[in-house]
Amino acid sequence: MVEALRWEDYLTIALYFVVVLIVGIVSSCRPNKDSASGYFLAGKHMTWIPIGASIYASNIGAPMFIGLAGTAAAMGYSVAIYEWHSIYFLILLGWVFVPVYVACGAYTMPEYLKKRLGGRRIRLYSSILSLVEYILHNISAEVYSGAIFMQQLLGWNIYLCVGIILAVTALYTIAGGLASVIYTDTLQAVILIIGATVVTVMSLTEVGGWSGMETRFMTAATNYTLANQTFYQCGMPRQDSFHIWRSPTTGDIPWPGAVFGLTTLGLFTWCQDQVIVQRCLSAKNLGHAKAGSVLAAFLKLFGFLLFIIPGMISRILYKDDIACASPEACDRFCQNKAGCSNLAYPLLVLRLLPAGVRGLMLAALLAALMSSLTSIFNSASSIVTLDIWTQIRRKASERELMVVGRLTILVLIGVSILWLPILQQSQGGILWFYLQAVKSYLVVPWCMLFLLAFFWRRLTEQGAFWGLMVGLVVGLIRMGLDFSQRAPYCGSGEIDKRFAIVAKVDFLHFAIILAGISTIAMVAISMFTTPRPENKLYRVTWWTRHAVPEPELTDDEDEAHTTQTEPAKNGMQIEEPNQSIAAPPRYSWANFKRFLSNWLCGLSDAPAKYISPEEKAEIRRKMTSLEHNSKWGKVLNVSAIALATLTAFLLGYFG
Repeated sequence: MVEALRWEDYLTIALYFVVVLIVGIVSSCRPNKDSASGYFLAGKHMTWIPIGASIYASNIGAPMFIGLAGTAAAMGYSVAIYEWHSIYFLILLGWVFVPVYVACGAYTMPEYLKKRLGGRRIRLYSSILSLVEYILHNISAEVYSGAIFMQQLLGWNIYLCVGIILAVTALYTIAGGLASVIYTDTLQAVILIIGATVVTVMSLTEVGGWSGMETRFMTAATNYTLANQTFYQCGMPRQDSFHIWRSPTTGDIPWPGAVFGLTTLGLFTWCQDQVIVQRCLSAKNLGHAKAGSVLAAFLKLFGFLLFIIPGMISRILYKDDIACASPEACDRFCQNKAGCSNLAYPLLVLRLLPAGVRGLMLAALLAALMSSLTSIFNSASSIVTLDIWTQIRRKASERELMVVGRLTILVLIGVSILWLPILQQSQGGILWFYLQAVKSYLVVPWCMLFLLAFFWRRLTEQGAFWGLMVGLVVGLIRMGLDFSQRAPYCGSGEIDKRFAIVAKVDFLHFAIILAGISTIAMVAISMFTTPRPENKLYRVTWWTRHAVPEPELTDDEDEAHTTQTEPAKNGMQIEEPNQSIAAPPRYSWANFKRFLSNWLCGLSDAPAKYISPEEKAEIRRKMTSLEHNSKWGKVLNVSAIALATLTAFLLGYFG
């Protein structure tokens, strides 16, 4: 853009890549990574600090720096609702949702739905829809935002930027599974917080502190906007910029949508999405899962200071660029007629920070991008392996599952790169809006499905499936209308010709409507279909999570993760390697290649330990136990209540 990076910045970025690779590779060499639970759930040995840091880092991706800060530059405080609203859902995750997931022994969300509802079609449908959402929403947002950011800041070719990021990310994700992802996320969370804090402090100092920011923001507009405020009214800061709660009719984030519509999106994102839930499922016990969710909720308090305030300050300092109101002016600066607010944070980093510190912040932004991508890759790999591949190959061995999981990540990387030209042709500002709105069109029926599955025993598989179909059709109709017509550009003088349901009904308001339609359909159809027997509801609902019997499975509901191992002496033993084959010399090239292949694929030449039926039952009991230290539990309860109270105060104070 305007400042070239110096050698100190490149050195900082290079050191960051080296450290992340070392942490990721070392963590991939831990024991137990050559099994499904070891690879996809980190062997269920994770403690609360890495879990909480990983949840936070997984959510704070490149779109957060670009989208959240950019939205704050355009709208002010209102976008803070996305950060503080999530605190309540993280608490619900630890106290309500994770206990049920753990009790029934589910590895993935589609697997839970099969245990709760039976049948195969919902599990398969949810798996496929999750993959589609990951590719078209999560991965596309991360890759596009990260690539644009890197291209603008470093001047590198966009494909080179994406290739380097994906290569480093995939290396330790493929090799180490969830444990490598969580450990590197912990490191990246520290870098994120340090770097973003430096930006916040320096930017506040630049504008004369908090009071200076509030005074100057209301006049942060271009000269041609100030001279003709009637024509360029959209280029002026909103009069309610310093309030979170906005008008239900004229607000950019109307308060009914923020309270009710955003609740459905938040429940899905934080309590039902594989990316977040998988971290809590890796906890060594329920206490660590709760503590991890509380830590992540606590860190979400600071998004207001780390992203929103710097975004608003960037508009103050660089109003001619960030606050451009003419389509022609915006197109000259950022090649996007819809506006340039998405570049608020990158511009602040390049123009405000000194050499060296600028490199640290670039490393933090890379950390945000990579931590989100690793989480998406690992979660998508889990779904393909445990929910789709096991349906195709019902007796797949552990070795086969490990290879499939890693190949899935390679395929996702290929799709991400192929998707890049399509994203380049899209306009960044509008794309970001659609990425947010698309979730309200697609995931709301799933949110209602999980709520009913948890708290209403009468929900049937037929009611759930056809309710999802009704919700999908309604959501796709609204999404089609949304994509077919765009909103007028600021300062263009165009007349808004969009359909009323698009122009007048905010996507958060539509989420409320879609939630009602989906719920009515699921309840009505369930009432006219045969309910699931009581003996198949043990430990799969909130009311039955402490039931002693396991969920009873039908003949076509074989327990997930079945391998090709045969019972031996009433126990279980994995096939041992052929001992008659002569082993290559210890330091031979063939031995090294075999070691490298086994490391990447998570395989082992060592014979598996014999597991008796009693030992297998004890392992199952520990994997599904809801026990944790009672004193520690009381501390966690008090912490959750205090955090929820503090959040309510902040929402009221800045409301």
